[in-house]
This record gives sequence, structure tokens and C-alpha cells, in this order.
Amino acid sequence: MTNPAPAVDTHLLPADSGPPGTEPLLAVDNLHVEFKTRQGLVRAVNGVSYALNAGETLAVLGESGSGKSVTAQAIMGILDMPPARIPKGEIRFRGTDLLKLSESARTQIRGQQIAMVFQDALSALNPVFTVGWQIAEMFRVHRGLRKKAAYAKAIELMDRVRIPAARQRVNDYPHQFSGGMRQRIMIAMSIALDPDVLIADEPTTALDVTVQAQIMELLAELQRESNMAMILITHDLGVVADVADKIAVMYGGRIVENAPVHDVYKNPAHPYTKGLLESIPRVDQKGQELYAIKGLPPNLLDMPSGCAFHPRCPFRQDDCVTDVPPLHAISGTRSSACHYWREVLDGVER
Repeated sequence: MTNPAPAVDTHLLPADSGPPGTEPLLAVDNLHVEFKTRQGLVRAVNGVSYALNAGETLAVLGESGSGKSVTAQAIMGILDMPPARIPKGEIRFRGTDLLKLSESARTQIRGQQIAMVFQDALSALNPVFTVGWQIAEMFRVHRGLRKKAAYAKAIELMDRVRIPAARQRVNDYPHQFSGGMRQRIMIAMSIALDPDVLIADEPTTALDVTVQAQIMELLAELQRESNMAMILITHDLGVVADVADKIAVMYGGRIVENAPVHDVYKNPAHPYTKGLLESIPRVDQKGQELYAIKGLPPNLLDMPSGCAFHPRCPFRQDDCVTDVPPLHAISGTRSSACHYWREVLDGVER
């Protein structure tokens, strides 16, 4: 049975975390994104809402196919339309709805005020141009700098993201760098124009643990320097523990829990978040079998009835199969899309 897109009960959502009466730097409000395919209509994002203030880090978590990257691409304005379509919702940046702007106006914002680090640096970088040329292009196109000045800026940025011997390596090609160094180059390109918002989409994918920590430390340092807001997209709760201020957990195209980061780690309020946390390897449980959430993520072409997580949920009851849970306000800064969020907090499985 296919579910209609659930209505968003905005009166149940927690208030923005900014000062009273102020507009957040970036606000996604009841965003829906769908794709028309030969197999049918794919509802990839179903009523996503979150807000971000200057200097904040929001971690968006969830398995592949949960809608994390599609939401980010909608913010950036880089969805292929068609087949993508945004039937409803708003994306407000400094109070202006980006979805109502012309493509030329979006281009002025994209890269300069809202930038993105893509997860696969080798694919995102052009293999036939040197890294210096690609970084310098940002300054030539958007700042009108001449070649020599643009290259000087490129070297400065490579130094800033801690690429050794930047002056000697500015004329190297992407394939001549390691995975971690390529990711640093991507970060350099993204921060070149001092954006207000940086979206980092799985920035540590396929990197070893030590390099992951270095990349996350670098992003946090760059953020502190400029008071930049950051959206960190990942499936790994372990990556965001020390860098995020708040977390939005996505499942089946919806946000199922959002909360300050320490509240989520201390006591999750949604069964899916609880499962993600329990699947993190622990140093005090060496040799034990890792926990895994049973089942598979939902097919977006044929979503389960009721709560999309109910086929995998240990707290499932009859109403979970028939009724879509709204985002229940647990406190002023926290919400959960679960009929039995109190039982989840108490750890009482049905």
C-alpha cells in the first residue's frame, strides 16, 4: 500500500534555535521533492523542515536513500528538473525564498553564499585541469582576478587547508593526490568565496579513520574562523559527535527526530535513531557481534503504510501500520515522529 505524502504539523515542530523574533540564516520549510520515473513517482523528500543559524552545525543523518542529499541539492539548486520536481515547500536564505528566484539569481548565491563539498572528490574535480587552475577559476569568474592573482589565492587556500608544499603542488592534477588531499582541495574550492553556509555531503566517505578525523577538525576550524553555518550530511553518527550542535535524523524522506546533539546521544527518542546508535562499534565490547537494524530501507516507489519505519521497528503497534506519526514536540528544541516516543525514551519495547 502506498502512502500519500504526510502532512506536516507545523504547530508540533520545535521553535527555531535562534534568538526570539529573528529569521534563521537558512530555513527549509515543508520541502517536498519528487522524481518522475518510468517505474512511477518517487517521493524522495516528504515535508522536511529545519533551520540553521550562523556558526551552527546541523548534522543530517540517515541511511542511503533517506533524502539527505536530495534535500541538499534542492538547497543548492542543482537538481535536474525534470525529472525532479518541487511541488511544495520553501527554502529561505536570509529571509528570501530561493525557490522563487530566477536561475541567474540562484547562480549568484550558489558557490558565493551557499557552497557544497561533494562526497566523491575524484569525480567532482576535473581530471584534465590542475588543482590550482580549478581553485583559481573561482576567483577569476566570481571576483574578476587576473591569472597571477587568482593563482596566488589558490596557493593561499591550499596552505589554509594544510596541503603540504602547496606552491610546488599547485600545478599537479587531481589523480596525483591522495583521497584525503583531494577532499582538502574540494574544501578549498568550497570556501574560496567565504560562503555563509557550507553543505558537506559525506565529506569523509572512503577515507580511513585518521584522515576522517583530520577532515572533520579542518572543517570545524574553518567554521570557527568565519562563523560559517554548516550542514553535515552523513550516515555515521560517530563522525558528528564532536562537531555538530544539533541533529536531524531522516528516514524515508522525512525527518523522524531532531534534537541537540547531546540529547540524541544520551537518550534517542525515535526507534530508528536508537538503532543507529546501537550499531556504532564500542571499544568496551571487543569481540561482540555488532548490532544491525533488521530489514531494509523502504522502497520510495512503494512506501509502507503508516510509519515508514514500522516493518523494522521493535516498538511497533497496530496504529503504526495505519497512521503516519507527526513530529511530536518533546521540548522546545526536540521532536520525534513516533507514536511511542515516550516508550523509546524509557527503553520499553512492546
